[in-house]
Amino acid sequence: MRSASEPDRSETGIAGLDEILGGGFPRDRIYLVQGDPGAGKTTLAMQFLASGVRAGERCLLVTLSETRVELEATARSHGWSLDGIEVFEMSALEQAATVERENALFESSEFELQETTRLILERVAQIAPQRVVLDSLSELRLLAQSSLRYRRQLLGLKQYFSGVQCTALFLDDQVANGRDSQLLTLAHGVLRLEHFAPAYGEDRRRLRVVKLRGVKYCGGYHDFAIGTGGLAVFPRLRASTHDRSFDGPPLSSGVAGLDRLLGGGIDRGTSTLLIGPAGAGKSIIATQFAMTAAEGGESATIFAFDEGAATFFERTRGLGFDIDEHVSSGKIRLQQLDPAQMSPGEFARTAFAAVEQGARLIVIDSLNGYLTAMTDEKFLVAQLHELLSVFAARGVSSILIMSQFGLLGHMETPVDVSYLSDTVLLLRYFEAAGRIRKAISVVKRRSGKHEDTIRELRVERGGAQVGEPLTSFSGVLSGVPHFHGSVEALSGGE
Repeated sequence: MRSASEPDRSETGIAGLDEILGGGFPRDRIYLVQGDPGAGKTTLAMQFLASGVRAGERCLLVTLSETRVELEATARSHGWSLDGIEVFEMSALEQAATVERENALFESSEFELQETTRLILERVAQIAPQRVVLDSLSELRLLAQSSLRYRRQLLGLKQYFSGVQCTALFLDDQVANGRDSQLLTLAHGVLRLEHFAPAYGEDRRRLRVVKLRGVKYCGGYHDFAIGTGGLAVFPRLRASTHDRSFDGPPLSSGVAGLDRLLGGGIDRGTSTLLIGPAGAGKSIIATQFAMTAAEGGESATIFAFDEGAATFFERTRGLGFDIDEHVSSGKIRLQQLDPAQMSPGEFARTAFAAVEQGARLIVIDSLNGYLTAMTDEKFLVAQLHELLSVFAARGVSSILIMSQFGLLGHMETPVDVSYLSDTVLLLRYFEAAGRIRKAISVVKRRSGKHEDTIRELRVERGGAQVGEPLTSFSGVLSGVPHFHGSVEALSGGE
């Protein structure tokens, strides 16, 4: 419930944006929405007005750059209607200004600016709207032709709107140097939209609340996307906003040897990193944890960045996993993701939504694909830390898969996230008796005891199996081991 000291809000109609703003824009103020062409300013403004119509408010859209026909086409593309929104378009302004100029002895840019402003304010006074959108200020800036004249008109607009009960959004293109102090100082709040293209993949969009006077909001950048239906905003996750409260037994893998290696299984609310070369068995182990969770009545969600759904099901069926039953019941959900199409913020919100829907285990396969989704890899660790902290606060276990470069000997990872994980399982190839074999060990576990042995890992029908400790070998983790036992023991499976 809102306290008496908090301002009444005008909801934007965009759930993620309202969350960032703390409930919407405080009413009866002027707000500036800045951004490059194509960033989504007009779409956001139309959603804001549509939200007002649903709330029974009078709404006015003053368009200085687009015609009503163009706006109606935009609305139809999103499945909307302009019904209930009064549209005052530029063509009417031009006709009125032309009549006035015909009676003048000479044409003046200041005269045109004053007439344009007067006609806008007359329409506002006539309709008395609770919500107004002015699209866009760049047209007024062109008419003003000088910063002094432009600022004078902005002051006039602010003084007028401060005297009426109306929440106004002024849309404006991003200026060349990225700053316009005249607008920033006059507006009660400033929302900046950015639109850029990564080196590969779909265009990305993000927004930031530059200022919002007297209101606590969620700062920083937040990803958003534009699709049918308008803007979908993905607020940055904040672990501090989620309470930590959970219990329950450790999550078993269903593989006795692996559970022994882990000291009983994976603790609730912790993150486990499976790291090793491609094909070593990381995805199979993660799938077995998901299967065990489903068999225990819990839900698991697997986010596949690297593997297609068809390949996943073919592989699991080939191992004898009865995964179709759990997928049909909804206990296991597989979401195939394209890192070139999804921003990190959208993925974080998608993963959080899975938790909200009851998932107790989240598998990210793999972090290499997640890294590809990042526009700047130096922020991967910070975003991943927030995401894992939110999972932990909800008592949700997470399994992260990281592929290393190389097959034998020295191997590297694209980024080091091992310190973020509570448990780290290391998988390796090694050669022995003319065969390529696999090894597995736990190199880190924050809570509880675990084995420090290196055991052989075998992938066969029925899934991964963990054998006895490789006591007769040394140098297994280097990929070039030395054998110290008998030939009989080696041929026997050690």
